[in-house]
This record gives sequence, structure tokens and C-alpha cells, in this order.
Amino acid sequence: MKKASSLSELGFDAGDASSGFFRPVADGGATPTAHRRRLTKVSVIGAGNVGMAIAQTILTRDLADEIALVDALPDKLRGEMLDLQHAAAFLPRTRLVSDTDLAVARGSDLAIVTAGARQIPGESRLNLLQRNVALFRKIVPALAEHSPEALLLIVSNPVDVLTYVAWKLSEFPASRVIGSGTNLDSSRFRFLLAEHLDVNAQDVQAYMVGEHGDSSVAEWSSVSVAGMPVLKSLQASHRCFDEEALESIRRSVVDSAYEVISLKGYTSWAIGYSVASLAASLLRDQRRIHPVSVLARGFHGIPAENDVFLSLPARLGRGGVLGVAEMELTEEEARRLRRSAKTLWENCQQLGL
Repeated sequence: MKKASSLSELGFDAGDASSGFFRPVADGGATPTAHRRRLTKVSVIGAGNVGMAIAQTILTRDLADEIALVDALPDKLRGEMLDLQHAAAFLPRTRLVSDTDLAVARGSDLAIVTAGARQIPGESRLNLLQRNVALFRKIVPALAEHSPEALLLIVSNPVDVLTYVAWKLSEFPASRVIGSGTNLDSSRFRFLLAEHLDVNAQDVQAYMVGEHGDSSVAEWSSVSVAGMPVLKSLQASHRCFDEEALESIRRSVVDSAYEVISLKGYTSWAIGYSVASLAASLLRDQRRIHPVSVLARGFHGIPAENDVFLSLPARLGRGGVLGVAEMELTEEEARRLRRSAKTLWENCQQLGL
């Protein structure tokens, strides 16, 4: 027997149920008009550990009036929705809906895609990518049809290549297709530096750019605290901060997700908070700067004919990507960024899109 999630499902006629509890203020016989405002809808495609961490964080931060959850597993999906609904007394008033049909995402302002195939032992990276492209062919065109004005935020990995895939399949302007990119990598970078300097991570300005993956670039030349360059100070006070040490720190940032996965089996909370911060900047038009995966052709010597997506510091608002910061990179940082772009573009070219 199917359990109900509302009284109407139990057979109670909803009608105007609140009329028995409330009556309008006397106003000379005038009929009160309901205040109408544009409601904000967010859809999360993929109700796994990452998708639910994102949905839960968006819910607790009161970023949406409606959250739609979509997943291929109906029982798990309904269970996740009910689990959140049962916390309604402790949360902002947000409508929660779920379905295996992407039509439930209709009219979304922001569609967040976390769905993706998992790598099979012994499977090549390219084969995994091809399976994810096949999945995106089912998801992205349907999302574009049901929510033609939405912003698309891609979280599925490999995020840079799949953001390119989503851009191609949706036919949206590049400004409305964004990958979560190195937003979380940069937070991990800032955390490590903040712990060493004994300051709050929010006071550390530091970016990881390029690929969300092995070829990411730590932008050491622009790291600062309270407007002071950090690298110069560290190298003056610590002889050990040579090129080898800097690469070791970058490698630690890249490998940190693998450590979490090896310990608990998956990552969830940090990416949940990271994506919620992106959602806040987008939906509330905050114009904040985030290192996210954007169309990077023409930046820092990346060939203008290569439609490659990778992470650069971008200004985000209600219209999506409002601009990309013109970073001042060292020649070595720019060289590494171009190398990262070359690797990603080679992967994109194998997809035949």
C-alpha cells in the first residue's frame, strides 16, 4: 500500500482548508488580493549523495521557493523527498516535488545536474565519458525544453568536459551553462593556507584554475591575505617554500577528494556547500567572483577556435556568467593553464559533438 505524503492523498478534500482558521480583515467589503511575487524554482537532477547534499543545503539556506528532485530510482527518490518534507517544521517554507520524469523540472530558474555513470573497474576514462555523454543526451535536451530560460549548473564529473557537452546539447548561450569547476578546489586551497597562517579561510584570496582534476593550476602569484601577497612573505620566512613545496601543496589539494572517498566512500557535504554558494550568487544576483568552468576560448593564449570549458574566476549573477576576470598570471601559470586547456580540448574532440 502506497503511503501518503499529504492529507489530500489520504482522501481529505483540500479545497480552501485554511478558511476554517482564518478570515480576511474587514476592509469595507473589498475582496483581499493575494500578494504575488515571482517564485524561484531549483531542480536537482540526480538524488545521490551529492545531489541530496546540494538540495539539503539549498533548502536550509532558503534559496528557493520550490525544489524539484529527479532521479531514475523512484523508491529512493520518494524516500529522499519524504525525509526532507518531514523536517518542514524546522525549515523555511519550500515546496518539494519529485519524479523520475524530467517534466517535473518545468519552469526551473536553475537546473543542477549531478547525475552521472560510475566508473567500472578497468574501464577507460574515455569509455566512462562516452557513457556520461549518452546519459546527458537524455537529460539536457529535455531540461532545455522544459526550462528554456534556466541556468544550467553542471556538477557531474568530468565536470569541464560535461559542461561543454551540456552547452552543445542545450544550445543555450555559454553564459547560461556553468560547471562547478574548481570552486571547491579553491576552498580546499584556501583552507590549507588558512590553517597554516592561522586566519579564517574567508580572509584568504586564492584560486585554483584550469581543469577540475589532475592538471589544475594553483594561482600562487595572486594569493593574498588582507591585501598582502602571501607567496612572497612565505618564501621570505620559510626556506622550504620552493617550487617542489608549492607543487606538493597543489597536489594535496587535487588529491584531497580522493582521501575523503577512500575514508567514507564518497564526497558530499563540501560539494553541497560549494554548489549552494554558486546557487546563491546566481539566483540572488550577488555578482560574486567564483572560479567556475566557463567557455575559455581566447583567454590567456587559449586558441580562439577551441570551445574548451575550464575554470577561471567569473562574476556570477542572475544572468549567469556576467564576465571573466582578466587575471595577471605568471608565464609559468599561463603555460600550465594552456596545457590544461589542451588536455581538455583533446577529450572534447573525441566526442563528435
